[in-house]
Amino acid sequence: LLNINVGGKLFQIAYKVLAQYPITRLGKLALYTDPVKKLQLCDDYLVQKNEYFFDRDPSIFHYIFHFYRSGVLWVMDEMCPSNFVEEIEYWGIHLKYSQRCCRILFEEKRDELNEYLKIEKELEAELEPLESGTQFDGKFLGQFRKMVWNLIENPYSSVPAKIIAVMSSFFVLISIVGMTLSTVEEMKNKTGKMWMEQMEMICAIFFTSEYLMRLISSSSFKNFLRAAFNAIDLVAILPFYIQILFENLDDGDMQYHEELHKVENVSKLGKVLKLIKLMRIFRILKLARHSTGLRAFSFTMRQCYQQVCCLLLFIAMGVFTFSALIHSVEHDVPGTDFTSIPCAWWWAAVSLSTVGYGDTVPDTILGRMVAFVCISFGIILNGMPISILYNKFSDYYAKLKAHEMSQ
Repeated sequence: LLNINVGGKLFQIAYKVLAQYPITRLGKLALYTDPVKKLQLCDDYLVQKNEYFFDRDPSIFHYIFHFYRSGVLWVMDEMCPSNFVEEIEYWGIHLKYSQRCCRILFEEKRDELNEYLKIEKELEAELEPLESGTQFDGKFLGQFRKMVWNLIENPYSSVPAKIIAVMSSFFVLISIVGMTLSTVEEMKNKTGKMWMEQMEMICAIFFTSEYLMRLISSSSFKNFLRAAFNAIDLVAILPFYIQILFENLDDGDMQYHEELHKVENVSKLGKVLKLIKLMRIFRILKLARHSTGLRAFSFTMRQCYQQVCCLLLFIAMGVFTFSALIHSVEHDVPGTDFTSIPCAWWWAAVSLSTVGYGDTVPDTILGRMVAFVCISFGIILNGMPISILYNKFSDYYAKLKAHEMSQ
């Protein structure tokens, strides 16, 4: 018998049993005749008791011991997958020796744990700016840049930082309200336009100052340009300056501008200006910087992109299938709107989403049966991912809040 001491507990295994598994650590210990090689396989050797000592977990070694006696590696649910895999790799035993049912459940549990650890790491990366205050040590104007960084990036560092965070959200809302009111007919007079332009100028000045402060306090210019939030900030301020550039291309020719204003709806320059003004709507994305809910929603979409893409694929398949069916049964009806399959795509899309505007409806009984199947399929299809997305969103939101509180 080979005497094995694992973490203070003694086990005895026959040499001939260990010799059946020569690639394992204990199998090599039983087959080697060179004492030096044997000592390399264990942590210590007690000469008086003739025991080979291993500084490992004795509770898990019970399953290793049982494997040598029965030839089957048992896997229990209460064990940590990472710890168990580390232990069996140390002893040189492969997971294939376990029962297939146990192995499948164990691998599923290990995959869930790896996915959980991956998500935890990505959640911490979401709040990485809160942990980068030490990156300014030893750099040019390190203390000043760190002070600016805390002021603009860490609203929990001081009262002024919290005020700036509140002002940032306030100016975003003011900018969106101003853009909305500028489309109201009553606000298109000279006074209304003047107020809207002044409000837009104030918001643009604040956003520009905020962006420059973030740029100055950035510890790495490359990482600053690659950050998604900073790209959103840049998109939020560019339309204002591009609009000024376009409007002042020929500042001396006022008559040209008057003519340009008259044909703004049809001229190319007018269309570009409208598009640039529309880009201001992206300023609402700046709220995600100070909103845990929006960040949790964005994180949920990134984590569940496979389910979302699968849902979109099913919707596309449903649109093509039911539009073809409704066209085949309705195209002979006089005055029908289903004159072709592309014309039926809109009806299939609104029916699958269960919105049902009623602008296009089937007239025949067979067509209504197809519509009923389409709506039923849409209900089932839309109901499948809702619970998954909501559960993950609530879980990520709670974890993000917990990380923020710990910071």
